[in-house]
Amino acid sequence: MPSYAIARMYPEPRIHDDALEYMERIQATMDPFGGRFLVHGAVPDVKEGEFPGVVVILGFPDADGARAWYASEPYAEIKGLRADHIPGDLFLVEGVEGDYDVAKTAAELRRLRDAAGAASE
Repeated sequence: MPSYAIARMYPEPRIHDDALEYMERIQATMDPFGGRFLVHGAVPDVKEGEFPGVVVILGFPDADGARAWYASEPYAEIKGLRADHIPGDLFLVEGVEGDYDVAKTAAELRRLRDAAGAASE
């Protein structure tokens, strides 16, 4: 199942030499894990709530690869180049299969909820 590293950098990042070096070196840290940029530095079109800053999304073939990349020594060596100059949040999240059907998930949740309700009566 695909996995993603999603970052919100806020406020809009300042251009710093260390951050530029990070950008120059990050792809090499992702290559062994099949990682690639899907979104980089996009300002979101916020429709609900607030979301200051910009968005970065990295895609990986699977969760193990995403976790291994983040924990890797090559990434650890450059992480501070970004983190020391661009505040933000970063998290890893698994995606869904290509044939995922949210209506089936809703039906299963409804079934479980109704079964739990019947059991408590």
